[in-house]
Amino acid sequence: MAAVTAAQPRSSKTESYVDNKRKEDIRQANINAARAVADAVRTSLGPKGMDKMISTANGEVIITNDGATILNKMEVLQPAAKMLVDLSKSQDSAAGDGTTTVVVIAGALLKQCLTLLSNGIHPTVISDSLHKASIKAVDVLTAMAVPLELSDRESLIKSASTSLNSKVVSQYSTLLAPLAVDSVLSVVDPAKPDMVDLRDIKIVKKLGGTVDDTQLVKGLVFDKKASHAAGGPTRMENAKIAVIQFQISPPKTDIEQSIVVSDYTQMDRILKEERNYILGMIKKIKATGCNVLLIQKSILRDAVTDLSLHYLAKAKIMVVKDVEREDIEFITKTLNCLPIANIEHFRVEKLGHADLVEEVSLGDGKIVKVTGIKDMGRTTTVLVRGSNQLVLDEAERSLHDALCVVRCLVSKRFLIAGGGAPEIELSRQLGAWSKVLHGMEGYCIRSFAEALEVVPYTLAENAGLNPIAIVTELRNRHAQGEVNAGINVRKGQITNILEENVVQPLLVSTSAISLATECVRMILKIDDIVNVR
Repeated sequence: MAAVTAAQPRSSKTESYVDNKRKEDIRQANINAARAVADAVRTSLGPKGMDKMISTANGEVIITNDGATILNKMEVLQPAAKMLVDLSKSQDSAAGDGTTTVVVIAGALLKQCLTLLSNGIHPTVISDSLHKASIKAVDVLTAMAVPLELSDRESLIKSASTSLNSKVVSQYSTLLAPLAVDSVLSVVDPAKPDMVDLRDIKIVKKLGGTVDDTQLVKGLVFDKKASHAAGGPTRMENAKIAVIQFQISPPKTDIEQSIVVSDYTQMDRILKEERNYILGMIKKIKATGCNVLLIQKSILRDAVTDLSLHYLAKAKIMVVKDVEREDIEFITKTLNCLPIANIEHFRVEKLGHADLVEEVSLGDGKIVKVTGIKDMGRTTTVLVRGSNQLVLDEAERSLHDALCVVRCLVSKRFLIAGGGAPEIELSRQLGAWSKVLHGMEGYCIRSFAEALEVVPYTLAENAGLNPIAIVTELRNRHAQGEVNAGINVRKGQITNILEENVVQPLLVSTSAISLATECVRMILKIDDIVNVR
């Protein structure tokens, strides 16, 4: 009898989990998928990183080095891998640069997590240790940082050119870096000194020429020609500019209708009315002394007809038509004028004033330039040139990264060394800290410290150096107290990287580490994928 009772499974007060295998499999699948994404962009890290050629479904080709752009265009299906794409997007919006770094760090952390999980450490323990380590890491970075003043233009240019050095257009960094710094500093509002809105910097791309011809324009640039329909003026000095949102064309009713005209006299009357209507409008416009019209694109009907263009040309008014709706806010802010939505509201005080509006031939097309604007708003325009569309797009993306770097420095005024120096220093200090901690935590933090070595390792690997020798030498230098020793990719050896002018904003590094750990913690916490049909 006793043997029979022993054979029955003992009923415990708590339910025991039976199926833990599936949870582990799912976690492993998630981590592997995310690591695959990280490995895809790893080769494009650093100044000697490779570029990716992305071919989209509609036959468009993009050549880029920017982590966020590469991941954005990738068709990622696995949900956990999508989190890495979002991770680089959020780094792009938080700091603007370091989009590849953040993904590479996340991939390295996930690799360490796999080892820890296979050693039987519970995911929650790993996750909590990661959180502690990332907070400590941000403190260590802040302690390393060098404060900077906005008046120190040299340092700002150094950090912008560091950002540009890893891009396709790196040979133009001497031109683009000062340009990025000047354009950001010109839009900083003294009332809110640590806020920069990058929408105040408009980048206009124009094919033709080389990137060397890129210039900063104090004023406005329209990537379209002035209207030549009736021989209107193409150059206007002492311009009074109106931005209008109504149409200078015969009115239409709001309902679908058709008019039946039975004889010619009625026909003539209609045409005469139209002409008088348009003439009346143009007289009102001319009465205010306005001589340049910017006309918003209209969806419902033509904003201007041939007839109205003819009369405008006779009145010596320059016309730029088809201004995009989203540009209106930028234009009115720059010209310090108000958009006019109705002919009845056309007043002198709503006009903007400029010294010169002229049409300029550029490459194979023409642009309209507005310069010498009175009481100009805090905005600026960058005219980017390039020999082909691929270079042009990449120049715009690189410029955007450089602008973001300067924006980071405006909002958090600290610089930090580049070239893998901060990562090795973090790795060293976290490793030392992990020895003080007890239990599993110390173990997890030690592997977190090891994971950070992936950045200098990858930098060395992409530059064709011997990564193991370089990283070992780096550790040795940092152990001797050389906090700013980093990999000098150009010389292929380890030097004090601050003296080599390789610097980056503190915000880029801190946000990369905190965002990467946050993403890894989320992936760790997932133990099942439920498909809902």
